[in-house]
Amino acid sequence: MPKPITFARRLSLDCFAMSDPNQSPHQSPSQSTGTHPSPLVRALILGCGALALVLAAIGVVLPGLPTTPFVLVAGACFVRASPRAHAWLLASRVFGPALREWEAHHTIPRRAKLIALLMMATSVSVSVWYFSGRPWLQLAIVGAAAVGIIAITLIPTRR
Repeated sequence: MPKPITFARRLSLDCFAMSDPNQSPHQSPSQSTGTHPSPLVRALILGCGALALVLAAIGVVLPGLPTTPFVLVAGACFVRASPRAHAWLLASRVFGPALREWEAHHTIPRRAKLIALLMMATSVSVSVWYFSGRPWLQLAIVGAAAVGIIAITLIPTRR
C-alpha cells in the first residue's frame, strides 16, 4: 500500500523532485533523478543553494532568522546541481545533522523545533518592544512570526 502524501512528503517531493512518490525516503534523490542536464541551470541552482547556505550560516548566529529551512533548500539545490556539494553539506558538522534528519525521516527533531520557537518568541518580543509606537511595524513583525510558527508546526516532529 503506498504511503499517504503528508505535508512533509509533499515538500520532499517538491524540493527533491523525486520521480516516484512511493520511492523510499532513504534513497538519495540523486540516485533516482541525477543532476539537471543543463550546465547553465545547474550553475543557477548551485548559486541559489550557496545563497541559501549563506543565509543558514547567518541564521546560526542571528536570532529570528531560521537555519534549518535554508539548509533544506541548500540541500535540495545541491542535489540537482552538484552531488559533490550535496555530499559536502551532508558531511558538515554544523549543517549536516539537520539535512540528514530530513532526508532520512522527513522530520525536524523536537529539540530543534522547540529552540526555533523559543528564539522566534524572544526575538519577536524584543522587536515589538523596540518598535513601540509604530503599530504597523509591530503588526508586520507579529505577522511574519505567525507565518514562521505555522510553517514550523506543520513540519512533523520526530521524538
